[in-house]
Amino acid sequence: TLISQAQHTLIISTPYFVPDYSLISILSATAYRGVEVTMIFPKNNDSFIVAATSHSYYWQLLEAGVKIYEYQPGLLHAKTLTVDGEISLIGSTNLDLRSFDLNYENNIVFSDKKLTADIVARQYQYIADSEEVTREEVRNWPLSYRIWNNIIATMGPVL
Repeated sequence: TLISQAQHTLIISTPYFVPDYSLISILSATAYRGVEVTMIFPKNNDSFIVAATSHSYYWQLLEAGVKIYEYQPGLLHAKTLTVDGEISLIGSTNLDLRSFDLNYENNIVFSDKKLTADIVARQYQYIADSEEVTREEVRNWPLSYRIWNNIIATMGPVL
C-alpha cells in the first residue's frame, strides 16, 4: 500500500520554492539522515525568476539525496506536505520567504492516516506526471544557465 511505502518519507509539492538557508539545511539534513525526501515542482513556472531561483538549489538538494520531480502537464499549484504517511499539511503557503514573512497564509496539519493516504496517492499521481531531475542533468546545465540561476537567487530575500 502507499502508506507502507511512505514510512520514513517526506513528500512536498509547491509551485514556488525560494528557500532561505535554514530551509535548505533542514531538507538536506533530513535526506542525509536517511529519510526519503521528495520534492515536486512545476516544470513550467509562471515566474521565470522563481524558476531560476528554485533551480539554483537543485544541485545542493540532489547531492543530499533529495529526489526532485518536475510536473509536466502545467503549473502544479498544490501546496502539500506528507510525513511518513501519517501526517499531512495542506494550505496556501509556498516554500518562499514571502509566504513565511509577509503574506497571510493559512495551512492546516492533519494527523489522519486515511486523509494522508489520499494526499500521498495524489502526490504519487503528480510524480507519475513528472520527470525526475537527476544530478547528471543538473551537472550538464550550461555554465551560463547556472550563473543566471545563482544571480537571480541572490534576489531571493525580496521575491
